[in-house]
This record gives sequence, structure tokens and C-alpha cells, in this order.
Amino acid sequence: MARMVAAQAAAEVRATLRNGEQLLLTLIIPVLLLAGFSAAPLLDLGEVRRVDFLAPGVLALAVMSTAFTGQAIATGFERRYGVLKRLGATPLSRTGLMLAKTAAVIAVEVVQVAVIAGVALALGWRPQGSPLTAALLIVLGTAAFSGLGLLMAGTLRAEATLAAANLVYLVLLGCGGVVFPLTAFPEAVRPALELLPITALTGGLREVLAEGAALPLGPAAVLVVWAAAALALAARTFRWE
Repeated sequence: MARMVAAQAAAEVRATLRNGEQLLLTLIIPVLLLAGFSAAPLLDLGEVRRVDFLAPGVLALAVMSTAFTGQAIATGFERRYGVLKRLGATPLSRTGLMLAKTAAVIAVEVVQVAVIAGVALALGWRPQGSPLTAALLIVLGTAAFSGLGLLMAGTLRAEATLAAANLVYLVLLGCGGVVFPLTAFPEAVRPALELLPITALTGGLREVLAEGAALPLGPAAVLVVWAAAALALAARTFRWE
């Protein structure tokens, strides 16, 4: 089983890296946002350096693009064309397939983190805090976004999943604190925005990597609730055909 899961995970990673649209979404767009907004004086952050503010948010965006948007779209079309049904009938069980998909997401995220961190360091980023704490937040964010992606892919038609996943990506990019601070939004809506998974992951990573804080319990709790709820609903409603 371990060898089958590893082989399927490798196939999933190769398919992602060979897909130009997926590569654009998961890697190129985050890097362009990081480089562009770090270089251009579009943000008024006071004494905070732009790259120190942007790098954690772009890391969170990369996690969302892979674990949620990319996985939802790919899984939705695999379900439509019967790929999931055929794979579920092979010696690789459906549980093994989900494990392989999870492993593939994590593998792609490792590449994303390495590339984005390298670009940020080249731009003068000086991260603080514990890398292990940041990694824990990324794992929690991955669980939350994976659950949401599988929930969407397992209940909607492929075309609806494509449209909805991209729409959610754009909305969360704009209002999740990734590029623009939450102080740019009206005070009345900030409490609701803080409950979004992208806001929790961005804020948590920013507290750790920009301020050197320990594990931020508030953002971590938000991610745990999203992960538990989304994965539970996905397990109950996911349709393989």
C-alpha cells in the first residue's frame, strides 16, 4: 500500500507540474505578487517593510492555491471523466487515493515554500520566529483548504467547481489580508474577515515570521475548526461518480 500511495502521489505531482494553468496558479502568480508589491510603493505600511508584510501572506496564498483551488478543479474533472471511479476499482483503495492526493499537495507546497522563501530572501526578507511553528500553521491551513476543495469537487459539477474555485480564490486574495492589511477594510466587516481560513493562515504566519511570536492560538483555532468541519462534510457528501 505504501508503494502504491507513493507511486500515485508522484503521478499527481508530475501532472500538476506539467499543467501550465496549475503552475501559473500555484507558483507564478504568488511570486509575481510578492515581487511586484514588494518593489512598487503601493502599500502604506508605516515602518513595516513591504517584503516582511507580504512574504507570509504570499506563502498562505500558495497553500490555498494548491490545497484548495488546484485540488478542487483537478478532482472535479477527474470525477466527471470517471478517473476517480476507475482508480477506486484498482488495488489502490479510495483511502489510498486520498492519501496520495494529500501527499502530492504537501510535496507541491514544499516546492512552493522553497521558491517563494528564496525570492523573498533575495528581496531582503528577514523572517523571525520558529520555522516549525510556521510549518504547523501551514499543515493546519492545508487541512482546512483541502477539506474545502474536496467538499466542492465532490458535490458540484466540474464546470461549476472550476468557476466557483477561481471565484473564491480571487475573493479571498482580495479580502483575506494577503496583500492588503485588514485595516484597509471597514471596521464593521473585520471580525467576519478574521474568521476566514486565508485570513487566519495569513495572520498566523505574519505573527510568527514577521513578529517572532509563538504559536498564535486564535488563528490556529480558526484553522482547526475549518479543517474539522470541511473534512467531515467532505467525507459525508463526496461523490465518486
